[in-house]
Amino acid sequence: MLFGAITCPTDRAREFNEAIRAVQKNHGALGEIKWNKVSPSHLAMYLELVDLFFAEPDLRFRVLVVDDKARLTYDDFNMGSHDSFYYKMYYYLLRPLVAVGQAYRVFVDIKDTRSSRKIVKLREVLNNHVRDFDGSTVQLIQHVRSHEVALLQLTDLLLGAVAYRSRGLTGSEAKSAVLERVCERAGSDLQRSTPPWEEKFNVFHFTPRGGC
Repeated sequence: MLFGAITCPTDRAREFNEAIRAVQKNHGALGEIKWNKVSPSHLAMYLELVDLFFAEPDLRFRVLVVDDKARLTYDDFNMGSHDSFYYKMYYYLLRPLVAVGQAYRVFVDIKDTRSSRKIVKLREVLNNHVRDFDGSTVQLIQHVRSHEVALLQLTDLLLGAVAYRSRGLTGSEAKSAVLERVCERAGSDLQRSTPPWEEKFNVFHFTPRGGC
């Protein structure tokens, strides 16, 4: 199980979304960018998208990898709720990205129609973490649909590469090529956590505790 986020300055988000769409248009592929769509016919496009991400200093990626999901014990640690665990992991994903004195808007791929209260609580605890009790730091957390936001789709692509490596998969030459491009540009094999201060491509492996 993986959770990931791309961050960028608010005033450049539209520019980056348009740049991603331009790459798709140049390759004649205007559907949704998704890891499971990586194929030989569009390999050049996906490699170009990886290069676009690494060429832009204002684009940064962080991924939380939940190792050995079978160890999860919702009854012991998450009030018996998969949803509680899900949003707790979002907190651990986003917490290092939130700094005092900055302002953030967070857009989350919609999970279901019952999640509105969860993102309200997530915003509250993130603000509490930086001792901001008036909500001026994390100003907004909003559900969006990934097919409408190119940056979310790019996040899915990078998440897919990390998942492919974490699961030890090798069955697709095209996906392996994208993975190797990510590893080359990130300077990492993606199999272990990066140092906490790594900003461009930050990887954190989380191992759940087993129950009693």
